[in-house]
Amino acid sequence: MFKKILLYISLFSIGSAFSQEVSYHVSNWSVYEFLDEMANEKLISLNSAIKPYSRKFIAEALKELSDKKELLNTRQQKELEFFLRDFNKELMPDKNFKKRLDMYYYKDSLFTFSINPCVGAQFFFNDSGMVYDRWIGADAFAYIGKHLGIYASLRDHRESQRLSEPTYLTLRQGACYILDGKAGEYDETRGGIIYSWNWGSFGLVKDQFVWGDNYHGANIFSGRQPSFGQFKLHIKPVKWLDFNYINGWLISGIIDSSQSYLVNNGSGNTLRTVYHSKYLAANMFTITLWKGFNFSFGNSIIYSDYYNPVYLIPVLFYKSVDHTYNNVGSQSSAQNAQIFANFSSRQIKNVHLYSSVFCDEVGLAQMFSSNHHNYISIKAGSKISNILNKNITFTVEYTRNNPMVYQNAVPVINFESNNYNLGNYLVDNSGEIFLSLSFKPVNGLVCTTSFLQAKKGVNYLKLTGTEEWGLPYLNSVVWENKTISVSANYNIVNDGYLFVEYSHSNIFGPSEYTPSYFQGIKNTVSIGTIFGF
Repeated sequence: MFKKILLYISLFSIGSAFSQEVSYHVSNWSVYEFLDEMANEKLISLNSAIKPYSRKFIAEALKELSDKKELLNTRQQKELEFFLRDFNKELMPDKNFKKRLDMYYYKDSLFTFSINPCVGAQFFFNDSGMVYDRWIGADAFAYIGKHLGIYASLRDHRESQRLSEPTYLTLRQGACYILDGKAGEYDETRGGIIYSWNWGSFGLVKDQFVWGDNYHGANIFSGRQPSFGQFKLHIKPVKWLDFNYINGWLISGIIDSSQSYLVNNGSGNTLRTVYHSKYLAANMFTITLWKGFNFSFGNSIIYSDYYNPVYLIPVLFYKSVDHTYNNVGSQSSAQNAQIFANFSSRQIKNVHLYSSVFCDEVGLAQMFSSNHHNYISIKAGSKISNILNKNITFTVEYTRNNPMVYQNAVPVINFESNNYNLGNYLVDNSGEIFLSLSFKPVNGLVCTTSFLQAKKGVNYLKLTGTEEWGLPYLNSVVWENKTISVSANYNIVNDGYLFVEYSHSNIFGPSEYTPSYFQGIKNTVSIGTIFGF
């Protein structure tokens, strides 16, 4: 079937331009931040509701900026030159350009290959002692011919104290720990193979993705969970329409007792554990209504028990599909569907206004009630670039997650993978205010001051075991995080960083939400270095 799809695509891509594509992970934030700043200045167009970007897209955006170089200030011009040392790999026909430091890079008329190590460590110091996270691995990508891109990465982590448990309310990347006890060891492998043409791409990847504009955790798909396998389709047939689709294999973590079985290994019987299957289908249409104004909308469904090929149809409304297959006489077999929307406006120069809405369940009867609380999450914010000069940026963002959003009474179809919520990191019955002021005095150096106040209320589903309408929002706060931080990040070489951060935090609540190391009033210093992500 996969070969047939590639053949079908190739019929539409004969004679197209150079269009190889591999994903560029969102954790390498400096390029994303630079492109966002350039979009705010109305120098490039950006659909920032869908991430990750591809290396091809980033390279083309940098090329467009090169043609407008006179509009950039000195720091921005130096940053542009800095990033082109890497992304000229997509733009130049040979290796004759000022190139970044690579462990190995090869290019000829047919084949391009690049590989670099990924090494890093982060240390935290406060009155509870010292904890660390260290990692090592490698990252590689290759292009074959004009249409095929392949990428892979592997990182092995060790934490002296577990910092990324599924229940922790943090933006840290999720982990599949393989050691018991206080310390945590895990590895993460990502990669894929993508066939692309001049107006789209199709691929099989294992990776994270982020849907929804944000600067402090998306509320549609956050990408915090460990990566999972997925088909992904991207189509941009005209300038005003951008379409994205995902069909993924999630990790339920729910044991299927009917499929599990005993194995005799010579020293006795061992239970071979089999888990329930779990799948995701999601789409997002982005329409550019006016230059600098994007409106995105889409829907998704989490389903289990069997793989249904109908969800391979990328443009469907999946809740209606579920009514056809699972609403025969009762709702007991229904799957878990969601709808969402996002708007992004950069029509005012240097100002990005954005908002996203995630709807888990919406009842019209409750919508007009004075005490209604539909199962929705709302995020809204603004980022203002170039305040006073072209090096100061201010961000404000508000998030509200109503009770029961992202929740489901049937664990095998909840909005999770590996027990990590796919949506906002605070999950349901929670809210957040985030403020940030950043300054870029020279190329590569970012100094930031930020304030965070996040709150979480009662987990009603855990208390009652059922989903209910009209539950009060944050009527009692069981967890709260107030943090003021000051940080400096210095991008020394491409993908190479030094960073330091001081934070004053006051975090109280159950230990399931916060590592014991950070609980209470803490003054924490964090230092580290990264090469590769």
